[in-house]
Amino acid sequence: MRVVIVGSGVAGLVTALALGDRHDVTIVTKSTIDESNTRYAQGGIAAAVMPGDTVDSHVADTLVAGAGLSDPAAVQVLCAEGPARIRDLIRWGVDFDRQHDDPAADFDAGLEGAHSFHRILHAGGDATGYEVEWALVRAVRASATRVLEQTFVADLVVTDGCATGLTVLRDGIAETLTADAVVLASGGIGQLYPHTTNPSVTTGDGAAAALRAGAVLADVEFVQFHPTALAVSGSFLVSEAVRGDGAVLRNASGERFMVGEHPLAELAPRDVVARAIASEMARTGKPVVLDATAIGAAELERRFPTISAAAREHGFDWAHEPVPVAPAAHYWMGGVATDLDGRTSIPGLFAVGEVSCTGVHGANRLASNSLLESLVFAHRAAAAIRSDAAAPSGAPRLWSGLPNTVPLERLARAGVPAGAESPESDGMPATVTAFLGDSVTTVATEAGDASARVTREPSRAELHTLMWRDAGVHRDAAGLREARDTLAGWDLPVAADASIQRRETANLLQLARAIVAAALAREESRGAHFRADHPDAEPPFAHHITVQAPLHATSAGRDAAPAPAPSSASVTPAPASVAPAPARARASVAPAANPTEKVTV
Repeated sequence: MRVVIVGSGVAGLVTALALGDRHDVTIVTKSTIDESNTRYAQGGIAAAVMPGDTVDSHVADTLVAGAGLSDPAAVQVLCAEGPARIRDLIRWGVDFDRQHDDPAADFDAGLEGAHSFHRILHAGGDATGYEVEWALVRAVRASATRVLEQTFVADLVVTDGCATGLTVLRDGIAETLTADAVVLASGGIGQLYPHTTNPSVTTGDGAAAALRAGAVLADVEFVQFHPTALAVSGSFLVSEAVRGDGAVLRNASGERFMVGEHPLAELAPRDVVARAIASEMARTGKPVVLDATAIGAAELERRFPTISAAAREHGFDWAHEPVPVAPAAHYWMGGVATDLDGRTSIPGLFAVGEVSCTGVHGANRLASNSLLESLVFAHRAAAAIRSDAAAPSGAPRLWSGLPNTVPLERLARAGVPAGAESPESDGMPATVTAFLGDSVTTVATEAGDASARVTREPSRAELHTLMWRDAGVHRDAAGLREARDTLAGWDLPVAADASIQRRETANLLQLARAIVAAALAREESRGAHFRADHPDAEPPFAHHITVQAPLHATSAGRDAAPAPAPSSASVTPAPASVAPAPARARASVAPAANPTEKVTV
């Protein structure tokens, strides 16, 4: 079976390794194989492997952090299968830290926010992501997996309703990669914000391509802001594990302000701590500081060598003085909606890791559950692909769906309160369809208004400013409506010869529209989504909001330029006979003889 995997973080690498050498596997990554969010993960991996800890306890903590939106079945899978996946990592060469540096001793597990037990496994102190990434890279390089570096994914190829490959750019040349299964493991959307702990490659390319192809996305409004990034250029992450080891937050007056905010104080869920910090900064006009001096210089250097080096690089001696910190975009709970096997609404398309939405994180991810989710669900997706390959028909199976969902169009027309009448267009209200579609030429800016023409192209900096101001830690209807209207007045056509940076910004623009629309429709505060005008969680909103844009994908069998992001100006549309079928239609895939086929641009 021919499988193409997009992304080389833990989710993509584990999918490849779990598939094994019996399948024709290709990993596509737009930078080098080792550049992903995984590499920068500091805290570790949560798993119930320590004496006295239980799967049930891990489940309970995850459900509490998810603020009523975590899917219980997904959470059970995550926590129950986690220990086995930790054993996989050890088998692939990850050397987790042990107590007393004794290889035969128990893991030196840490404690992080909203966990009730020391269950965070780490490697190299605070270099867990780096250690995991390189162990997996070594294992993949020793396998038969083909790796295409510096390869940008422009769009999905959908034939008769099934994902059958990708259009990519390599060295400025467009190619079509055909496949029996496509796995998105392309990470999140951190670069949608000016302050982020994510690397520069996190521009939502996979999610945007899936949206254009007609896939269902869910929970897009939930963006986690890590409370403690160094308040310097680059927003270097200061792991939650530092607070787990005893560091405290202080305001400009030296007071521990989190004590009055939550019973767990500095170890409250991330959304609570991030909002408290943001509010304190707004109130005083001064930064807050993280005081880790009580931990001691020797222990800080041993346990957090990477953070210690970063602090010195920026002129801080954090062993003897508090360091300024501020929230930064960190993780996207939303993404391409999947079932428990990574299947999406498009047969043949799978999604794993941060680009996916399994429902496991709900409205707010529990600390150190991200790497675990990638491990567990990548393994399950690989098993599902193997099952498809063994099926007599050879056809991709249909997804079982993400439970407890409500489509965006049922809640509101781009900013009109739920319950208001809205004209439908292809299953989406007319305004929402235009707003999320691949080309915005005319959208309503207020209910009943005529229309507003697209005026100009935005810069990445302008998009950053808008999203941080209006769709960041604190949100309200006025800001979200202003963001919606501004986004509706921006367009970024992508021609065949467009630069990678322009394509990335176009992808971010399209995802910004989806996030703002869903955030405006969710008239409550829940987890990472906080609305100042609706400060409480509301039972009617205890469900996932799904988003689906008009179908737009390159059809197999036609020469075409890579599909643009929000604009369809240079796309050769598919003829009616090969237009994508409804998402749940079963169709057999006929892969090309050659897995890589040059396409004329």
